Amino acid sequence: MTASDARRPDGEPEEADATPTPLTPPEASEGRRASEMFGEALGQAARRAGLDPAQSTSTGGVVWKAIGGVRGVVESVLPLVIFLVCLALWPDRLVLAVVASVAAAGVFTIARLFQRQPPSAALGGLVAVGVAGALVLLTGRAEDNFIPGFITNVVYGTAILLSAASGWSVIGLAAGFLMDDGLRWRKDRRKRRVFFWLAIMWSALFFVRLGVQFPMWLAGVDVQVLGTVKLVMGIPLFAPLVAITWLAVRAAYARPARAVDTPDL
Repeated sequence: MTASDARRPDGEPEEADATPTPLTPPEASEGRRASEMFGEALGQAARRAGLDPAQSTSTGGVVWKAIGGVRGVVESVLPLVIFLVCLALWPDRLVLAVVASVAAAGVFTIARLFQRQPPSAALGGLVAVGVAGALVLLTGRAEDNFIPGFITNVVYGTAILLSAASGWSVIGLAAGFLMDDGLRWRKDRRKRRVFFWLAIMWSALFFVRLGVQFPMWLAGVDVQVLGTVKLVMGIPLFAPLVAITWLAVRAAYARPARAVDTPDL
């Protein structure tokens, strides 16, 4: 006799008494998996950059590794410096300034390939310099070299701000992967608060850059001045925020000290 044939004494079929198990909506499950995959990608990128809070190293060492050391600093600033110097020496030779800056970025990428090092950082810089240079040649305006940077600041600043507002801080996603915490940090009010404010700080960094440099660009400020401001608002602002993030994440995951039992007197 099957379960459907079971009847009560009065002859009526018995109703199943098992309570259905609540199921997670497919959309929520897929969203969770997507968040985990995104967090893993962020965490791996942070680990490659030296931003692993689980490592017991000095804050200065972490920051220095995150910016790529001497090589990272040179790769970051030299193409723009060369562009500005060429314009200062030969104001009418815009093509020369663009070619020289792109060539410098290309040399860095080729050097990393020959040394079998990850070329991602240098390649990203080459693409950014190439796009900026192409825009300059297209418009014939040296100041348009800064437009891609403005777009980058808007995109990064907005994306990080939205992640904080939605409760899915990109800092938390990356830290959760690095600390083998997955998405469990979202159930911890203290961690959520830490990652929220860290995301706000990173978003503010991009919007502050935009808020200072874009009005200067609209006002037609000299390219040399605008370029100098961009350099000053680059690594000098990035490095301290890396240190703050690293220290804050380590503190969020610090194990509370165990109480020491004292013998009764």
